[in-house]
Amino acid sequence: MKGANLIKSLAIVFLALAGIGHAAERDNKGTQAAKATFAGGCFWSVELLFDKVDGVLSTTSGFTGGSKKNPTYDQVVTGATGHAEAVLVTYDPKKVSYEKLLDIFWRNIDPLTPNGQFCDFGEQYRTAIFYNDETQKRLADKSKKALLGRFKKPIATQIVAASEFYPAEDYHQDFHLKNPLAYERYRIACGRDRQLKEIWGEK
Repeated sequence: MKGANLIKSLAIVFLALAGIGHAAERDNKGTQAAKATFAGGCFWSVELLFDKVDGVLSTTSGFTGGSKKNPTYDQVVTGATGHAEAVLVTYDPKKVSYEKLLDIFWRNIDPLTPNGQFCDFGEQYRTAIFYNDETQKRLADKSKKALLGRFKKPIATQIVAASEFYPAEDYHQDFHLKNPLAYERYRIACGRDRQLKEIWGEK
């Protein structure tokens, strides 16, 4: 949708000029933290999703799964680097399990559309679970198989080994907190919530 993309572009420019830094991460002192990486379209929305989960210590928007080292947003958004917009989730496994994070992830994406989510299209907006070890791979595969009978179309979400994760520019981090009005306009224009309801029904 052109309107959603325009809102997104204007918000990016505003924050870049404003030079707003990261919001403070939650205190994880003394916690044995684990990491999980998810790509679910625009990383603003994925970051917001996991920020609300009890047991998640921090989230970082960034890029992974591509070939270019240290890519910028302007490079990734062209689709030429092979990266996906993704979010690195640091969490306390004593408070929230990886299986729970997987369930939250699935229910908040469109798993049926390859190379796109809602109003954003291109390889950089593909959905993927990037596993860090064999346990995460096994659990991710299991969660995907559990959904196979639910849909008539094949599930397009990839399950692939994690590669180097590059944090996005500072103005992308915690976007929903730094500029909530711009984010809400983008989310509404993109139709994310409406389409999620069509895919998954009432939650």
